[in-house]
Amino acid sequence: MSQAEAIDPQFSTLLEIIQQRTKRPIYETWFKNLEFVELEEDVLKIGTPNQFVKKWIEDSELLHTLAEAIEEAYERKLTPELLITQRELSDLPEGEAAEHEEAPATPATSSVASPLTPSLPSSGYLEHDSTIQLKDDYKFETFIVGPNNRLAHAAALAVAESPGRTYNPLFIHSAVGLGKTHLLQGICHSLLAREGKPRAKILYLACEDFVNRFIEAVKDGELEQFRYKYRNVDVLVIDDIHFLADKERIQEEFFHTFNTLNNAQKQIILSADCAPSEIPTLEDRLVSRFKWGLVARIDPPEFETRAAIVKKKAEAKGTRLPDDVVKFIAARIDSNIREVEGAINRLVGTASLMNCAIDVQFAQQILGDMLGQESNRVSMQDICDVVVARLQVKLSDMQSKKRTKKIALPRQICMLLARELTDLTLSDIGAHFGGRDHTTVIYAIERMEERVLKDPEFARMVEEMRREARQLRASR
Repeated sequence: MSQAEAIDPQFSTLLEIIQQRTKRPIYETWFKNLEFVELEEDVLKIGTPNQFVKKWIEDSELLHTLAEAIEEAYERKLTPELLITQRELSDLPEGEAAEHEEAPATPATSSVASPLTPSLPSSGYLEHDSTIQLKDDYKFETFIVGPNNRLAHAAALAVAESPGRTYNPLFIHSAVGLGKTHLLQGICHSLLAREGKPRAKILYLACEDFVNRFIEAVKDGELEQFRYKYRNVDVLVIDDIHFLADKERIQEEFFHTFNTLNNAQKQIILSADCAPSEIPTLEDRLVSRFKWGLVARIDPPEFETRAAIVKKKAEAKGTRLPDDVVKFIAARIDSNIREVEGAINRLVGTASLMNCAIDVQFAQQILGDMLGQESNRVSMQDICDVVVARLQVKLSDMQSKKRTKKIALPRQICMLLARELTDLTLSDIGAHFGGRDHTTVIYAIERMEERVLKDPEFARMVEEMRREARQLRASR
C-alpha cells in the first residue's frame, strides 16, 4: 500500500473496485497509476501520471466508471477532479531526471507500454507492437531517384526532417514494387537514427494488422486499450491503407485515430496502391483528410532509372555488371522493380556457383524464363509512343486526371493494348495512367472491346496500332 493509500484507505478500496469491474488491460493502462491527492468537502482530487491519461479518462466512459467506484468506496457522491502529479522525464531537470532513471520502472502489461518508461533511448524507437520489420537496405541512401519518384522522395525526406510539421499526412501511392515501402522505411530509419530530443515513438504496421487488431479488441472488450495504443504515438505508419475499403466500422475508428494524431501534430504516413479518391467505398471525410497533407504518386521508372536500379542492386551484392547486361535487364523489367532483386540474385548466384563471367549471353541463358524475350514483350512505353503519335495527344495528359473525350479515348486504347500485348496486371496498367484502380481499367477495356466489335473503322485503327507497337518493340 502506498503512502497516499495509507492516508486514505478508502482510495485503496476504490482502486480494488475498479480492478474488479474492468478488464485487466484497461485497469493497468488507465487506473493503476492513479494517486490520492486530497479530499476536500465533496471533491476528491486524484493524481494522474500525465496529460494524456488525464484527458482520456475525462473524455471517455472511464470517468463514469471512476465516479461509480468513488460513490461505492466512499459511500457518498463525490466529484472527481483529475490532476497531473507526475511529469514526463523529458520535462524534468537533468539531475532529477537521472534520479528517476535509476528508480525501478512501473510494471506494464505485455501489450501496452507505461507512459513513463524510463529506459527509452535518446533516439527514436520502433514500438514493439509494430508488425513490419525494417530492412537494413531500405534507407534513403539506397533509393534511386528519378523523374518517376522525385516528388515522393523529396516529401519523404521533408517528413523525416520535420515529422508532424511539413506534410501531414504523407500519402504515397503506386503499383506494386515501385518503392513505396522503401520510402516508408527510409523515413523510419532516419527517425530512429536521430539523436537527442524529442524522441520519436514510431508505430509501423500493415493496414490488415490494424483491421485484425481492431476486430480482436471489439471481441475482447478492449477498445480503450486499442485506442490508447494507436493514438499515443509520435509517428503512425500504415502500409496498404486501401485495405480499409468496404470496412465501415473500422473506417470510423481510423477517422477518430487520424483526428487525434493530427490535432496533436503527430505524423501520419500512409501508402496504397491507388490515390485516396480511388479506394473503393472509402468515406468522403477520410478521402478529404488523406489529402490534407501531400498525395505523391510513384510512376513506373523510365529506362535510365531502371538501369541505375539494376546497377545499384548488383553493387549491393558485390558485383559490377557490364553495361550491356545492365541494359538487357532494364529493358525487360519495366513494371515491377522488385523483380530486379530476384533477377540479380539468380544471375550473381549462378555465376558464382559456375565460376564464370557475366555477359549478355550468360544473362539470356540464366534469366530467359524469368524475363522473357524482349522482341516478344511489348512494353507500355511502346504502346504509349504509338498512341501518342497516331492520335496526337500528350502522354502527360493521358496520365493526368483529365476525362475529356480527346484524352479518355487514347487512354482507353492504351489500356486495351496493354492488356493484350503485355503481362502487366490490371493494377499495373492503372498505375501508368494516374494511379487508376483495376475496376477503372476493366471498364475501359470492356468499352473498347465493344467498340471494336461495332465499329469496323475503329477496329482497323486499333489493329494498326497493335501492329505498330510490335514493330516498334522489334526495332528497339
